[in-house]
Amino acid sequence: MKTNNRIKWMISLSFILFIPSTNIAQNAGQAPQTNYAQMVDTRIGSKGNGLSCGFTYIGASYPFGMMQFTPSFFSPQKGIVVNQMSGSGCPHMGNFPVLPISGKVTKSPKNMEDFPTYKEIREATAGCLSLQMKDDIICDVTVSKRSGIARFIFPADKKEGTVLIGAGVSSTTLSNAYIKITSPSSCEGYAEGGDFCGYKTDYRIFFAAEFNHKAKEYGTWKGNSIREDRKQIGGAQSGGYFTFDTEQSASVEYKIAISYVSVENAKENLRMDNENRNYQQVLSDTRHEWNKQLGKIEVHSDNPDKLTQFYTHWYHTLIHPNIFNDINGEYIGADFAVHKVTFGREYYTTFSGWDTYRTQCQLLAMFYPQEASDMMQSAIDFAEQAGGYGRWIAANIETGVMHGDPMSIIIANTYAFGAQNFDIQTAYKHMKRGACTPGTYSQNVEVRPGLSNYIEKGIENASLCLEYVSSDYAIGQFALQAMKNKKEASFFMKRSLNWKNLYDPSTRWLRSRHNHDLNWKHPDHDWREATKENYFWMVPHNLETLIDTIGGKKAASNRLDSLFVRLNAGYDDHYFAAGNEPDFQVPWIYNWTDRPYKTSETVHRILNEMYTSKADGMPGNDDCGSMGSWYVFASIGLYPMIPGIAGFSVSLPYFNNITLHFPKGKLKIKGGDFSKSYINGMKINDVKSNKTWIDWAEIVNGGFIEYKADNKANKKWGL
Repeated sequence: MKTNNRIKWMISLSFILFIPSTNIAQNAGQAPQTNYAQMVDTRIGSKGNGLSCGFTYIGASYPFGMMQFTPSFFSPQKGIVVNQMSGSGCPHMGNFPVLPISGKVTKSPKNMEDFPTYKEIREATAGCLSLQMKDDIICDVTVSKRSGIARFIFPADKKEGTVLIGAGVSSTTLSNAYIKITSPSSCEGYAEGGDFCGYKTDYRIFFAAEFNHKAKEYGTWKGNSIREDRKQIGGAQSGGYFTFDTEQSASVEYKIAISYVSVENAKENLRMDNENRNYQQVLSDTRHEWNKQLGKIEVHSDNPDKLTQFYTHWYHTLIHPNIFNDINGEYIGADFAVHKVTFGREYYTTFSGWDTYRTQCQLLAMFYPQEASDMMQSAIDFAEQAGGYGRWIAANIETGVMHGDPMSIIIANTYAFGAQNFDIQTAYKHMKRGACTPGTYSQNVEVRPGLSNYIEKGIENASLCLEYVSSDYAIGQFALQAMKNKKEASFFMKRSLNWKNLYDPSTRWLRSRHNHDLNWKHPDHDWREATKENYFWMVPHNLETLIDTIGGKKAASNRLDSLFVRLNAGYDDHYFAAGNEPDFQVPWIYNWTDRPYKTSETVHRILNEMYTSKADGMPGNDDCGSMGSWYVFASIGLYPMIPGIAGFSVSLPYFNNITLHFPKGKLKIKGGDFSKSYINGMKINDVKSNKTWIDWAEIVNGGFIEYKADNKANKKWGL
C-alpha cells in the first residue's frame, strides 16, 4: 500500500517534480532536473508573534546571494526591499523599497508607510515571489547573484502606472540618503545608517536601477513635497518616481543591483549580472540554481506537506551568510576601507554567530566546503580589520547582538567537518587573543566581556560562562586538529571545565556566583533568553561528567523528562523551548542516559508538534538558517552535538529514503519514518550497529545507513 500511495503521489505531482521545463533548463541528453524550488514555500515562518515567529521573509533569494528581494517583515507596506536577514527578530535594513501603484503620484509618498500591503501571495517559492497588489497590479520578483529584477503588470483599465523607489526610506532610521534620476529609465543613489536590535548599523549601501521602458513623467519627493523639477534629492523620507504609459505597455520590468562600495560598482554588478536578460530568463536561471543546490539532499515521501516543510527549511539554511563583495572583488571592510577579495574567493557577511554555531556551520561545511571556507576567511579578515572576531555581523558592522564567543566555535566546527581552505594561523591567533586577552575589541564591541573575571576566578554570569566554556573547548579542538599544538589544546580543554564552578550541590543546578565573594546568586538570575532548566544541559563536551554530577543516568533522564513536559516554553518558562537555540541539542542527550529510544521519540514529537507548513509553522526565530538547519539534521537523524568535534548523535530519521550528496560521495539513509518514533535496529554499510554516535569520517565518502523503525520502543537498542 505504501508503494501504491507513493506512486500515486509521484504521478499526481509529476508536473511539478519531473517535467523537463524551460524553467529548469537542461543540456541535451541530461535527465530532467527535479523541481525542488517548487517544493519550497517561503511563507513558512513569515507569520507569528514574538518568540514563536520565524521572522523569515517571503521574497526571492539566490543561494548565498547578495540581495534579498522581498517585502520587509517589519514594513511590508513599503514594497520590495533589497536586503533583509532571514529569521532575525528585530527591525533592520530594508533599503531602497520599490512599489508599483496605479495612476500618477498625487501626493508625496513620504516614508512609504501609507500604502496598503499586498492583497494576495500568488507564488512564494525558491527564487520567486508573485504578489497581487491591492489595486490589482501584479508584482513578480526574482534575483540573481548580485541583482534583482521585478516585473510589474498594470491593470488593463489603467492608462498610467507609477513605480516608487525609496532612497531615504528603510525599515529603521537612516542618517543620510540620496537619489539621482539619470534618464527617463534609470536612477542611482545611496543610503547610510540604520540599527538592529538597539545597536547602530552605520553601513552605506549604493544602488543602480533601470527600467525596460522610458517613463513619460519622472521626478523626486522629500518629506511632504513632490519635486517634479528636481532629478536628484537627498535626506530622510526621499525617493524617486517613474510614471509609465501602461496603455502602450502594461508590463514594466525593473532591474536593480546593489554595492556596499560605490554606485559605479553597483552599475558593474548590474551589467555583469543581469544584462540582456528579461524577468523570465532570470527566473529560469535562478530556479535552476536552486534546484541544483536543494538537490544536494534528496528526500522522498508520499506526504507532500512533509516534503514542503523539509525543503523550505533546507532553503532557509542556504540564504546566509551571503556574498558581500562586488563582481570586481571589492568590498567595504570592518575598518571602513575598500578591500579586494583574493581571486577565486568570495567575501561573505551576515554571521548570526550565537545561533548558527550550533547547526548551520556544520551543515554548510559538509555540503559546501569551498563556500564555507570562504565564509571562515571572511570572518578572519573581518577580525584582522576590526581587531577581533565579531559575534553578530551585519554588512561590515559588528552589532554586538547576543553574547559569548561564537565565531571561534563556528571556525572550529567548520574545520572539523572538512572545510579547511582558510588561514588557520590567523584564525587561531584571533581565537587565542579573544579568549586570553581582556579588552580585545571587534570594532567597538568587546569580544569577551568579563574575561578578566573568567580567567582569574573561572566564573562569569551563568549563561555567558557556559558560552565561554563551549568556545574554550572548540578552541582546544582547533589547536589540536589544525595547529597540532597539544599543550595549548590541553590548556583550553581544561578551562572548558569551568562549568563545574557554576554547580551548586545543594540544589543540583548550575547558577551564577557573586564576583566579590563567590556566594550564590538567585537561581533564576543571569540566564540569557532562557532559564536554568534550559542552560543546564549546555555542556555538550562533558555530558558524562555532568550526568554523574547530578546522580547518574536515571536522575538525568528524569530531569530531561520534566523539561519535555512542554515544548514551547518562553524565555521565563522552566520547560523545553523548541524555538530557542540553547535547547537545540537537548533531545539527543537521552543518548547519554541509556535511553536512546527517548531521543528519537522526543525529536519526532518536536517535528510533529512544533513545525507545520503554515505561515506560522515555526516554533521560533529562524535566525539566519539556524532553525532550518536544526530541522534538516533532525530529519536525517544525525545531530552535531559537540563543539569542534566532527560527529553526530543518532536519532530515527524522519523520512524513509534520503540521499545526501557530499562532495566526496553519496550517503544513502533508509528506513526512517515520520509515523514511527523508535529505532529497532540499524546497519551501517550492511554491518549491524548498536551505537548512538557516528563519526563524520565514517560517512564523509558516502555509504549506506539503514534503520528498522518501530512504533514500540526497543529499550535495549543503543545500549
